[in-house]
Amino acid sequence: MLRVSTRARKAPTAGRSLSLSIGLDRFRNVSQEMDIGGILLELFRAFSLRCAQIEEAIRLGDDGRVEALDRDIQPLVEAILSCRASSLIEVYMQLQFVSYLIAQDADDAAFVTQYAAVLSYLLDRYFGAHAPDWRVPLPADVKLRQPPAYIPDTDNGQFLNAAILQTLPDRVAVLTKDYRYLYSNPVNCAHLGKNAMQLIGRHIVEFIGEERFASGVKEKLDACFDGMSADYTYARDERRNRCRMVPLHDAAKKVIGALITIQNLGTTATADA
Repeated sequence: MLRVSTRARKAPTAGRSLSLSIGLDRFRNVSQEMDIGGILLELFRAFSLRCAQIEEAIRLGDDGRVEALDRDIQPLVEAILSCRASSLIEVYMQLQFVSYLIAQDADDAAFVTQYAAVLSYLLDRYFGAHAPDWRVPLPADVKLRQPPAYIPDTDNGQFLNAAILQTLPDRVAVLTKDYRYLYSNPVNCAHLGKNAMQLIGRHIVEFIGEERFASGVKEKLDACFDGMSADYTYARDERRNRCRMVPLHDAAKKVIGALITIQNLGTTATADA
């Protein structure tokens, strides 16, 4: 069985940076045992906090603290990858996390191969027709320990808070840079008459039309993909709406899409009164 390990290496600029490697055998076995999507956000926060603490210990040259904190990374990574996402945005977060791990070890072909297999497994878990043939039962003596304690609300803002987006009264969507839906909250789904799974991968033109897309929406989205936020109002079907577009970044601060919020401001007659 491959081991999940951590290793420190020289960073190209200042000091060392944390790099992770995943044991695929253990991950694919443990994943059957866990159905804990409700704690996925907490696990992301714990991972983010632990990495920040390790980087600080490295900066201070405290090797003992680095080693102690480093031991917590393995169970956290296992737990994050073993969780079954409970919403589409959590699926996105989990896949983005694997992309983050790949970026950390991009110069090591062996680790990239392992991460690619993990990514393939997750895609099959959520979108495939059947489970992978190589998945085997978990040995009775292999158990995940509880994730280490963490301080709430200390994540670095790299991961979206699904619980908030799902309960907002406004329409919320995430569009990729090719103008396709990656996520839609229940309010936006109801407005478009589709469920969340039906919207994934659909081009926004299908819902707003080519004329409206070309006359202003595309320009604003392109600016958002270039890193600029937008905040404007528009009238539609005798209603005024406020639309806000915010660039969505990955762990490397690269823009990967746009987070869009649309607020209903009431009827135009009410606004003119």
